[in-house]
Amino acid sequence: MPVNLPPVPTSVKHAPPRNGNAPRPRGRVPLSSVCYIVPYPQNTTNHGSRSMQIESIEAFLLDIPLRAPLRHPGGQWDHLQTVLVAMRSQGLTGWGEASPGNAPTIGEEYAAGVLQSLRDWLVPALVKTAVDTGDELQERLAAFRGNRYAKAALDLAWWDLRARQEGKPLHQMLQGVQPSVAVGPNFDQMETIEQFFEAISRAEKAGFSRVGLKFRPGWDVQMLNFFRHEFPTIDAHIDCEGGLRLDHMEMLCRLDDFTLSMIEQPLPPDDLVGHAMVQEAIRTPICLDEAINNLAQADMALELHSCRFVKIEPGRVGGLTPAMQIDASCRTSNIPCWAGIPVQTAVGQRHALALAARQNFTYPADYVQPEEGLVDDVAPAAQPQIDPTDQIQRVPLWPELGIGVAPDLAQIEKFCVARFQL
Repeated sequence: MPVNLPPVPTSVKHAPPRNGNAPRPRGRVPLSSVCYIVPYPQNTTNHGSRSMQIESIEAFLLDIPLRAPLRHPGGQWDHLQTVLVAMRSQGLTGWGEASPGNAPTIGEEYAAGVLQSLRDWLVPALVKTAVDTGDELQERLAAFRGNRYAKAALDLAWWDLRARQEGKPLHQMLQGVQPSVAVGPNFDQMETIEQFFEAISRAEKAGFSRVGLKFRPGWDVQMLNFFRHEFPTIDAHIDCEGGLRLDHMEMLCRLDDFTLSMIEQPLPPDDLVGHAMVQEAIRTPICLDEAINNLAQADMALELHSCRFVKIEPGRVGGLTPAMQIDASCRTSNIPCWAGIPVQTAVGQRHALALAARQNFTYPADYVQPEEGLVDDVAPAAQPQIDPTDQIQRVPLWPELGIGVAPDLAQIEKFCVARFQL
């Protein structure tokens, strides 16, 4: 049903961008490292391009049916609400997306709130101004605290628009070096263990190089025992979604027996010290996900040695600009990254895949299987296919400009429940 938003405030003051945003040293290089890390080029968001005047921005709140219920801490959703943003300049349109969920149960933001924040505060700070770099866009929005998903929608749209203006695919604009991105599906608890194993077996036979397994009290070590008995060699990681505590240290130590690629977010996101304690006690690498929502958190985690992998979801960290900053800091510290790709439209998926083409993204990105995704999409999603060189499922990156596609406006109208344009 349509969402009614309150009226736009009549008086809004916006902070001007700061100048002299000099980079500072970040991260650490382990003394034991024998690798020489070549840093990413500096000033990655300034390509010497012509000025880009943001002429208008339009945002759409969509409500799209799901093929399977999406579980979240508050229950499950049969529909997904997500926000698309169209940013226009000089006859070109760039597209971005924010998909934080239908309610503030996964994180602090939710889709309808994102639309209101964009309309009342963030979009008025950008429209009718020149924004020449991703850093400048972030500076213009810095006066507004939090709202990372809302900022990400604008940041993603800006990057797509800039790539189209420059005549390049987005992954090239983001310094991507990989022609394709390996991906792997994730599996949650099912009605029977037989269904669970059958789904994993299909993924293995299809050529996916890794699987992710949800892990929580009651669906934990015993599940892994059964899993490793059935699949002794497949690469796998577990995602705890911050559901464990230091009281579970004995369980966490037992996880070393299962040759896992990593343990994703075992403790609550704000417990970086606890993660450092766990990582020191176990051999299996810890991966931080929800704990890394900005560069400062990433730098702190690196200094504390809280992890050996970082998963980056562009929406959670505020866009591609901060995502690349986090990646650069991780690379300086010899910490590899990989891309989080939740259920969303093809717009957000293609942005995340473009980010995953960067050199430091070494672990297969998330892949939402068709039976778990949207009933219908607004644009063609990038699909994996078998790489003939190694028989692994990878998503080939596109040669077309920007994210490679433009959403179907008729599809947007079909699922739109609220919108605005400034």
